[in-house]
Amino acid sequence: MSGGPHVVAIGGGRGLTATLRAARRYADSVMGVVATADDSGSTGRLRTALAIPAPGDLRRCLAALADVDDRPLGRAMEHRFAGTDVAGHTLGNLLLAALFEVTGDFVEATDEVARLIGMDPARSRVVPATAEPVHLTCTTTDGREVNGQYAISKTPGIDRLALDPPQVKTPNGVVDAIHRADQVVLGPGSVYTSILAAALVPEVRVALATTTAQRVYVCNMEPEPGETEGYDVAAHVAALSRHGVEADIVLVPDGTSLALGDVRLPVVRADLTGTGQATHDSWKLAVALAAIVPARTDER
Repeated sequence: MSGGPHVVAIGGGRGLTATLRAARRYADSVMGVVATADDSGSTGRLRTALAIPAPGDLRRCLAALADVDDRPLGRAMEHRFAGTDVAGHTLGNLLLAALFEVTGDFVEATDEVARLIGMDPARSRVVPATAEPVHLTCTTTDGREVNGQYAISKTPGIDRLALDPPQVKTPNGVVDAIHRADQVVLGPGSVYTSILAAALVPEVRVALATTTAQRVYVCNMEPEPGETEGYDVAAHVAALSRHGVEADIVLVPDGTSLALGDVRLPVVRADLTGTGQATHDSWKLAVALAAIVPARTDER
């Protein structure tokens, strides 16, 4: 889409992949800024063995932007092995880990996978929010401390989330992309363990606070057991704000089980639901996001 908006999407998990698939349909350029604090499953095993940032969400986002019709490797990124010494691992995770060991640079490893699966570097890029190994910690409203992404995802009553170590760096190009963007999309996805896990990287948080781009929070379809148990839409927005991450507009799915609450931001409702499941449909999300992106008035 020549002349379309520049879009940066921030978060992790399957929600971010839906946004990236949506953005490639209406944007001229797309960057995914991906959380790398996951410590479960194949990702957790590789992190323990190799002391690397989490590859799993990067893999999903690379596959979402791959030209899968032309590159079989793009389709194979999500292949999960069974019945072998690498049972439980996906090809994409192993490929990212191997390229990191060869290059010594997690960003270079990610860019190389993008090249292999046919992504156009002029139009799309996937970047870790930080290329340094990082973990999540949180305190709850009743004073408990919880460590690790998986444990936090199962924890109700989260008050404050933090990165460990706190002063990790973001790769070159991320801050500039956020400043040049026309639209920055937060989510959908887990507020604490996906969106804030990426947005709390200090340079990302500052860039979000200073960009002139439209900042859109895409709300989940329903509360998640554990970390957002009992939340309405306003509580999701408040959780972001409590951590210094502000949105300009909230995109709320029609038919959501979440009450709206006292949202003190413009709210746009749209049909975003995938067929027969509580997930966001990327085509519908593309239509909704394209409809609210501001007209370009200058070269960012």
